[in-house]
Amino acid sequence: MKTIGLIGGMSFESTAVYYRLINEMVRAERGGIASAEVLMHSVNFAEIVDYQKAGRWDLAEKRLADCALGLQAAGADCVLICTNTMHLVADGIAARLDIPLLNIVDETAAAIKAAGFRRPLVLATRYTMEHGFYTDRMRALGLDPCVPEAADRTIVHDVIFDELCAGMVKDTSREAYISVIDKAKMAGADCVILGCTEICLLLDPHTLPLPGFDSTTIHARAAVDFAMSAPEMRIAI
Repeated sequence: MKTIGLIGGMSFESTAVYYRLINEMVRAERGGIASAEVLMHSVNFAEIVDYQKAGRWDLAEKRLADCALGLQAAGADCVLICTNTMHLVADGIAARLDIPLLNIVDETAAAIKAAGFRRPLVLATRYTMEHGFYTDRMRALGLDPCVPEAADRTIVHDVIFDELCAGMVKDTSREAYISVIDKAKMAGADCVILGCTEICLLLDPHTLPLPGFDSTTIHARAAVDFAMSAPEMRIAI
């Protein structure tokens, strides 16, 4: 079994979900009390949020790249950034590594395409919905993503940071999110991406007005598939 490297803490609420899902998937495949080989570097989320608010993505990239290189040096065979928003700097981090960085955007897009959908609604932080790194990458992968209108983007973003990242799950916020999904359905969206790793704490992707794709579960599945895959064959010359 290969070793999975996790950059977590953004927030720790969703990182705990990653750890649980990865180990549940390994146990389901291996049986008994099997669990995953995991290395984790959990950062102080407050530091990362300060970089986000200041627009200092360069400092955020360096911080997470140092984490990724540390995981690689410690023996990780792959790295996951356990948050959608910080994939804004994923390519720069991946370029510094000698091991794969499993990109949550790529994995989510692949799952949507495999299921036969094309126009997903993206529910995420304001950075993910508005910056372009996420939707542009999805378009390059053959999808036609959409985001909520401005007022609804504010609602979605605020619930993530003010509630979910703080461990609060409110029925009123769930109702607000479902209302946003209903609007997108009427406007032509054919599925919805839970595009922040905390949204799975609030919404069940199987009970929504549109077919749901939970990026946290998809990303965890990709990690387990990588870890359980056959080792590369090395041929002596």
